[in-house]
Amino acid sequence: MSYSDSIKAIAVLVLSVTSTCITAQTKGSASDPHILNPTPTTVAWGYYWSETPPALKIKSGEYVKIHTLLTSNPERLEGAGLPPDQVEKELRDVQVVKERGPGGHILTGPIFIEEAEQGDILEVRIQKIDLAIPYGYNAIGQSGFLSDEIFDRKMKLITLDKVKMIGHFAEGIDIPLRPFFGSMGVSPPKEAGRWNSAPPWIHAGNLDNKELVAGTTLFIPVHVKGALFEIGDGHAAQGNGEVDITAIETSLIGELQFIVHKGKTLRWPRAETPTHIISMGCDRDLTAATRIAVREMIGYLMEEKKLSQADAYMLCSVAVDVNTTQLVDGNVGVHAMLPKAIFIRK
Repeated sequence: MSYSDSIKAIAVLVLSVTSTCITAQTKGSASDPHILNPTPTTVAWGYYWSETPPALKIKSGEYVKIHTLLTSNPERLEGAGLPPDQVEKELRDVQVVKERGPGGHILTGPIFIEEAEQGDILEVRIQKIDLAIPYGYNAIGQSGFLSDEIFDRKMKLITLDKVKMIGHFAEGIDIPLRPFFGSMGVSPPKEAGRWNSAPPWIHAGNLDNKELVAGTTLFIPVHVKGALFEIGDGHAAQGNGEVDITAIETSLIGELQFIVHKGKTLRWPRAETPTHIISMGCDRDLTAATRIAVREMIGYLMEEKKLSQADAYMLCSVAVDVNTTQLVDGNVGVHAMLPKAIFIRK
């Protein structure tokens, strides 16, 4: 090999190594996110728990593209009339998972964020949410709000039109779609043990908050090293209250960014949309949940807007909408929505 050929070969090698290093450095970026798909080893079936082995480890600031599965099984979907070839392969694959419960949600994760420590805040930026399948379902559950009056346990399949973003509920009834993940949360404190995936709490979890769509940011207090974030319970659309215990349940694919904040604390989950600040409260009692949500909003106004407690309380009364998030998850949910437009920029 001539001297010039040797130089060329070295240059090609250097370029190749440099390209490889750049690729390695940018993994987890917005253009090259980590990928997390549901498999028997990457789902937590029915629980949030500090002892669950991570399905993925990332750094603060990185992006992850995540596929989640609807909360049902192939047999029930087929019994409702879904052709067997439309059942997701991933849903069939995870049926081998033996470690389940106490809840019923199939959650993808957990994701371990290296910088996260107890007392930090995990910011979850919901960049994008796509429908993974062209159908969803609604089913009346035994824990529905009127389960003591309505005993029919019907399941209805609902066709989803991804182009028009509507769900065909029945002849002459189309539902606008606003997909969101019903469950996004971290591990609760260690002493809480293996937490049922149904009741939301200080770790967030099964909030069933229909405002958590793409473009929204969720803030969650961190309780254990790594945070251990899990996600699932995809909804194509839902009404506040979720009264029969299900929304339009479906599988979703989301792109999320995770950012750890040091030096600030949070007692309960909080969210921010392009137009609103949202405080949340959960409790077995609706009045108690409402008190939490309103107190959290007052706290936000005092901390971030420097209002007195009395002025913050009054502002909540004249400008904040207090909504029932859901009535059916053991711990019921309330969220208070503060419009950002009332604050005049000078």
